Amino acid sequence: MNGNDDLAARAKSELSGMAKQGMDHPSTKPVLIGAGLGAVAGALLPVVSLPAGLIVGAGIAFWQRIKK
Repeated sequence: MNGNDDLAARAKSELSGMAKQGMDHPSTKPVLIGAGLGAVAGALLPVVSLPAGLIVGAGIAFWQRIKK
């Protein structure tokens, strides 16, 4: 249970930092790139819509940043 609490705390901290610092935060650019790649995949793949691809791409990039 402690690991989940720690993960939630890291996620909250990252999101807060990204909201406050904008493009100056080290996680913002990788998450935006992930969102862009997901959107492109969503546009190219018939099974995935563009908004779903964008959200999944951003989520995967964000997860890569906080899972350490």
